[in-house]
Amino acid sequence: MTQLQSTAEAGAASPSPASDGTPAGRNSGPARSGTSGSAAPAEARSLLATAWLRIRRSKIALLSLCAVVAIMLFAILAPALSALSGNDPFTSNTSPEVLDDFQTPGLPLPGYMYPSAQHWLGVEPGLGRDLFARLAYGGQVSLTIALLSTAVSVVLGTVLGAAAGYFGGKTDAIISRIMDLFLAFPHLLLVLSLTPILQSRLRDTPLGEGSFLPMASLVIILGFFGWAYLARIVRGQVLSLREREFVEAARSFGASHISVLFRQIIPNVMGVVLVYATMLIPTNISAEAALSFFGVGVKDPTPSWGQMLNAAQSGNWYLSDPWFLAVPGAMLIVTVLAFNLLGDAVRDALDPKASRH
Repeated sequence: MTQLQSTAEAGAASPSPASDGTPAGRNSGPARSGTSGSAAPAEARSLLATAWLRIRRSKIALLSLCAVVAIMLFAILAPALSALSGNDPFTSNTSPEVLDDFQTPGLPLPGYMYPSAQHWLGVEPGLGRDLFARLAYGGQVSLTIALLSTAVSVVLGTVLGAAAGYFGGKTDAIISRIMDLFLAFPHLLLVLSLTPILQSRLRDTPLGEGSFLPMASLVIILGFFGWAYLARIVRGQVLSLREREFVEAARSFGASHISVLFRQIIPNVMGVVLVYATMLIPTNISAEAALSFFGVGVKDPTPSWGQMLNAAQSGNWYLSDPWFLAVPGAMLIVTVLAFNLLGDAVRDALDPKASRH
């Protein structure tokens, strides 16, 4: 520090002349843009602005982002798109003009099995309901369950992980043991066994009315059992943040522990939380599809992509009508792939060790 001060004093005592011969102490006017000595000030960017700049430079990231936005709009606009197609997801059509009555009863006739002007993706076997309308409304149900359960997991994991890392001691020990307990159980088997029990408990509550029962039970189950891994990640980040200067400064100004936790600590781990959330959404989409496929999730007539897969295999319709299985299966694959690629892009964009250009 002494050497830096002496150097600064020497520079101030003997100013160097300007390049054009004008003394340094004389006003030489505004600097020209072409002068080599004038450097443009560095542009300050926030973490999200820097991440967005990196995502825009990646073709795969932009493609996955566009795919995710398109899928979300497809689900949100399900009522409008179904009305535009002239069909709804619940009306059955079992007339002999639509479904076969002789060779394979219930199988759609060739003019209704595949996309047409009247039915954009054909009709499903057995009940003759419009596949496009059920796919759109099914995306609405599947994405709603995935997003809400992800929100529950993120809130629980962030708060509990931050509390464990910040307070330490007995609080850290108790929360860490609970994390270990949750991570020790086989996730899918636990969800499969507890979902029917929870649904029976919710039947006499406002959440047990109509189609809300399977959706509410899946949100609670997937959200409650998906927070432990994020909490462990957040805890590790907070252990290094709690001794930083800005945290000590907040404490010295009399901020309470709750204020420091929610205003100083948690905002500084949101990058990690955002990355985990983008990776957890496709996991919950796949989990909802698996549970509905096994018959403990969304049930007919409420459409979801997993329920449509279950309907395709329950009556062995996929053998005579593989299109009925391919439509929800392809939509599920594209959605999970798009979210996974977007999660990878967000992780790379928020990586502080990545090169900045």
